[in-house]
Amino acid sequence: MCGRFSQRTPAKKIAQKFGVEEVPPLLERYNVAPAQVVLGIRAGDGMREATFFKWGLVPRWAKDPAIGNKLINARAETVTEKPSFREAFLRQRCFIPADGFFEWARQGDRKQPLYFHLRDGEPFAIAGLWERWEGDGGPLETCTLLTTEANDLIAPYHDRMPVILKPEDYDRWLDAGARQAEILRPLLRPYPQEEMNAYAVSPLVNSPSNDGPRCIEPLPTN
Repeated sequence: MCGRFSQRTPAKKIAQKFGVEEVPPLLERYNVAPAQVVLGIRAGDGMREATFFKWGLVPRWAKDPAIGNKLINARAETVTEKPSFREAFLRQRCFIPADGFFEWARQGDRKQPLYFHLRDGEPFAIAGLWERWEGDGGPLETCTLLTTEANDLIAPYHDRMPVILKPEDYDRWLDAGARQAEILRPLLRPYPQEEMNAYAVSPLVNSPSNDGPRCIEPLPTN
């Protein structure tokens, strides 16, 4: 599962790192939670486009947008089978820039949050799907994040992890002409654990109402 992550890289670096001409103004986000607005990147008119989505996929056929609260993640193994995801998987893929994500370790009767990130500290791309839903209040664009089985770094804390795309796979993932599952499935693999690191952070991150640098500061080690 991926239920919380950070998105704090400046817009200029996002543009350079992910090959986007223009990125809308961004606030530094240290504790992004479901139902909040996130920056995503999708295929545009001949180029990549950076835009905002509400996190929690609302299929275009949904009668109630509240369904998005249950669709924050899509399992890579079954994404082509689920009615909520299969059309978006074939036609409307995106990725979500992130700097790290959180999981929790149980310690007695409490849970200790941990922050997982790349060893080099660079932002990365989480594979996602997006949808456009038309309602009385106007169009709503939403997204979900794909997950896969956890690598050995994350497995002690959770059996799932977000699908982190390799830079050489961005074009294939966003290519609207790639609609065969056999072409796309190889991209939905666990990221190498040797390229990642993790450390314990403050319980502040447990509440979605908390944001700011303290959410990702390492706890002192004894």
